[in-house]
Amino acid sequence: MENRFNLIDEPWIPVANQGLRSLRDVFTHLEYRAMGGNPVEKIALMKLLLAIAQSAATPADEKEWRELREECFTQKCLAYLDKWHERFYLYGDKPFLQMPQLSKAKVQSFGAVLPYVSSGNTTVLNHHQLERSLDDAERALLLLTLMGFALSGKKTDNSVILSPGYTLKTNEKGRPGTGRTGPSVAYFGMLHNFLLGSTLIQSIWINVLSHEQVKQMAIYEQGIGVAPWEVMPAGEDCLAARKLKQSLIGRLIPMCRFCLLVEDGLHYSEGVFHAGYKEGMVDPSMAVNYSGKEPKALWTNPEKRPWRELTSLLGFVGQTTGHGFQSWQIRFALDRAREVTDTFSFWSGGLRVSSNAGEQYASGSDDYVESQIWLNGSALGELWFILLKHEMEGLDGAARQLYGRVMAFYKAIMAEGKSQAEQATNLFWQMCERDFQRLIDACESSDEALDARQKLRFRFSSYAHLSYDQFCPKETARQIDTWARCRPNFSQYLKQEGKVHE
Repeated sequence: MENRFNLIDEPWIPVANQGLRSLRDVFTHLEYRAMGGNPVEKIALMKLLLAIAQSAATPADEKEWRELREECFTQKCLAYLDKWHERFYLYGDKPFLQMPQLSKAKVQSFGAVLPYVSSGNTTVLNHHQLERSLDDAERALLLLTLMGFALSGKKTDNSVILSPGYTLKTNEKGRPGTGRTGPSVAYFGMLHNFLLGSTLIQSIWINVLSHEQVKQMAIYEQGIGVAPWEVMPAGEDCLAARKLKQSLIGRLIPMCRFCLLVEDGLHYSEGVFHAGYKEGMVDPSMAVNYSGKEPKALWTNPEKRPWRELTSLLGFVGQTTGHGFQSWQIRFALDRAREVTDTFSFWSGGLRVSSNAGEQYASGSDDYVESQIWLNGSALGELWFILLKHEMEGLDGAARQLYGRVMAFYKAIMAEGKSQAEQATNLFWQMCERDFQRLIDACESSDEALDARQKLRFRFSSYAHLSYDQFCPKETARQIDTWARCRPNFSQYLKQEGKVHE
């Protein structure tokens, strides 16, 4: 196929309030605020933009990062895109992130590799789940997301092996094996986290890691590494593939699937296999706790929205030890964000998936999840963290009490109440979410902030009572009596606290 649809020049990146834009547009228009798309697309695009930035303008240390500034930073990125312009064609003799030698692999339809599209005998619930043809912009975005967010299963044609003697694509019987999950998803769906500035360029600039920071992480033997469009792997275990496994750019663009676009789908096979968080390899945007006997990852969970994990992810603000969940991206970007802007946001997102017999899919309660919380850099500190942690502990206690009281209600009327208790608690957290930003802003030591937190406690307790009332009926005399006896009492939670001083 002829060289056409160059990602540097053609619009394909969803930008909030702007529609589709090209890579050149993103690094030229400093006024663009944020990316669009679903959470997985946002993560994949952020990783691509960071891979370009790391290739073009990785600073040696924090001093060099400050001297770089946004204008110089964007000029270096644009110069880099001009240099490698020929490698960003979606089609041609060297198609972007694709393997022409994969032409013997089975062709999968686009819908087969999209988690939200119903294929086979899966029930179709809405028009969005119907399989349809994709234009070039949609194909480019799909290709990018598959590099890190591909789901495991039998859809990969692992009979095609490009590295002679490579055995990880076959099973014990020597037959083609099941494709493994992408490193950005892992088993349940990893939660990814970034600090975002007031513009898209500022967000990229804040999150670019320096050589010094990558060395401090001590997990990438190859350091920053080389982008795959500069040196594409020839196979699953060639020299370029092995270097990708040990570099930062290899985690930003993992190449976990080898693909080749055709008219009605794509040739599709497992690509470079990356080590997981249990082996100590992570994306900087992931959050993992290595303080226990077994590493624990922070998973995407639609029933526990990311804003509820804020104190876990910012634990290093209020402690001097390295215990708890740690996201390198947040740790390194926090001081930078506070330095360059008054307010910035904490963004978390991902896709929750299920797994059965090696096949991953989005089903039941699985869904995309994202949250964005705005933080005031001048207020952010140990005292702010202590106050926020205290308030979150109070909310957790209120949620537990609500769950217990709903269970007590149904036990008293001799009925099964677990499902109702879970739904009531979930509704409570949904209602609390809309006021969480106010709680963030009220975690200060002033009298006004103390009053604001107290008013929020009354509001949160009213949400718990609304949830209780919705799931605990009071229509008969017996129900009214039980409802009154089991109704939650939040007097301790609402008790006025003393004034907090630094």
